[in-house]
Amino acid sequence: MPNINLQLAKAAKNDEFYTQYQDIQKEVEKYIDYNSNVFRGKIVYCNCDDPFESNFFKYFANKFKSYGIKKLITTSYVGSPIAQTQLQLPGIGEFSNKKELPERKNKKAFKIEVNEISDLTKNGIINLNDVKWLLEHDKNASSLLHGDDKYTAGDFRSKECIELLKQADIVVTNPPFSLFREYIKQLIDYDKKFLIIGNMNAIAYKEVFPLLKENKVWLGNNYKVNAGAMFFEIPEDIANLEQVREIKTDESGEKVYITRVQGVRWFTNLDHGRRHQPLPLMTEAEVIKFGTKKPFEKYDNYKAIEVSLVKHIPSDFKGVMGVPVSFLDKYNPDQFEILGSDYNVKEGLLPELVNPKWKGKIDRGYINNKRCYTRIFIKHKKK
Repeated sequence: MPNINLQLAKAAKNDEFYTQYQDIQKEVEKYIDYNSNVFRGKIVYCNCDDPFESNFFKYFANKFKSYGIKKLITTSYVGSPIAQTQLQLPGIGEFSNKKELPERKNKKAFKIEVNEISDLTKNGIINLNDVKWLLEHDKNASSLLHGDDKYTAGDFRSKECIELLKQADIVVTNPPFSLFREYIKQLIDYDKKFLIIGNMNAIAYKEVFPLLKENKVWLGNNYKVNAGAMFFEIPEDIANLEQVREIKTDESGEKVYITRVQGVRWFTNLDHGRRHQPLPLMTEAEVIKFGTKKPFEKYDNYKAIEVSLVKHIPSDFKGVMGVPVSFLDKYNPDQFEILGSDYNVKEGLLPELVNPKWKGKIDRGYINNKRCYTRIFIKHKKK
C-alpha cells in the first residue's frame, strides 16, 4: 500500500515529519560506539527543527555533557506548526513569561544557542523545565530569526542560517524531503560533517549518487530498523487516520500522530562500524546450487551479469555485476568498488560497459529484451 501521508506531504510541499527520539538515539549511539569522541568539542547544528519540540534538540541537549558538545544550535522556521506550542520564550522581543503565546498563524522563527546545560530536576534527562532554564541562563541565547529578501525566516538557505551553518562542525537533522537535493549540496559545499534523514529514492539523484560512489557520503547504520522504514510524528492536519499507527498524548495534552514511512535512510559522512563489516558471500557455484538454481544471466546491452539479490553476489566473480540499490545498505568500501549506475551508462560516463553489438536503449539493463530495475554496477576490490 502506498504511503498516503508521504504522498500528500510531497504534493503539498509539506514536510512536517518529526523524527522520534528513540530513532535518533538508536542511530547516534552507533557513531558513539565507533568513536566516543565524535561530538566532543564540536558545534552541533540542528536546523530544520523546532527548538521547542524537536527531538533532535532534546536528544543532544540531554547528551550535551556526556558527549562533550561545545555548542548546540537549533532553529525553527516561519509557519512551523509546533513552534511555541509548549514553551514560552522569556525575554525575547514582544514575548515574555507573562504574556500569552501568539496564535499559530503568527508564530515566529527562532534560534537557540546552547553553551551550557543544567539538569534542574537531577533526573539525568533534559525536560521542558530544564529547557526553560537554558533560555533564561546568561550563557545560553535565544533570539528571533528574520529571514532575508529571498528566503523566509529559518529557511536553511537564508543568510542567517548559512552564517549559523558556517559555525557548525556537525549537522544532524531531518531536512525537508522535497528539498533534499539542495540541502545535501549545501552541506557538501560548506564541507560539513552530517547525519541526516532522506528518502531511499535520493540515492538515484544525480546530485547524490556521485557522492556515494566517491565515498564522500554513505548510508547510516540502522537500515534494519523497522525493515527499512521509520516512524514519524506528524501534525494532525495532514494525518491520515487509515495509516496512523498510533496516537499518543504529549506532555501538554496534545495528540501526537505516529505514521510509518517506508524507504527512509540516514545519510552521513560520519564513520560507523557497520560500514566496515565484510558482507558474507558464497562462491558463484554455491549461489547457483543453494540460491538461484541457475547460472547468472548477462545483460543484453551491458558487459555485466545481473545479481537481483544482494545475498547472491558471488565472492569469486571477477567481472562487473549489476546489483539493486539496496546494496548500499551493506556496502563496504574495503570490499567493493562502485563503478556507477545505469543512469551513468545512459549519460555516456561508462562507455566500457556498453555491449557494442546492442542497437537498442541503454537507459536500463535488458535481459532477453526485458527492461530490468535500476542497478548499481560494482566489482570486487583486488586483494
